[in-house]
Amino acid sequence: MRNDVRERREAAGLSQGDLAAALEVSRQTVNAIERDRYDPSVELAFKLAQFFDCHIEELFDPDLDWEPPRE
Repeated sequence: MRNDVRERREAAGLSQGDLAAALEVSRQTVNAIERDRYDPSVELAFKLAQFFDCHIEELFDPDLDWEPPRE
């Protein structure tokens, strides 16, 4: 699912490790979310929205026709 996690994290001047520590998840989880390789649980999505002081729908775009980039 498309999201603005990376943009918001970078705007806050945080590393992936910093955000992961604040959310009590691994840096790899943050990386996977930012790269659209992992859709977070509802609980983690709420934590992210609360951390960035926004609504979930501002952070995540559930565009059902969208596909993640292939490498």
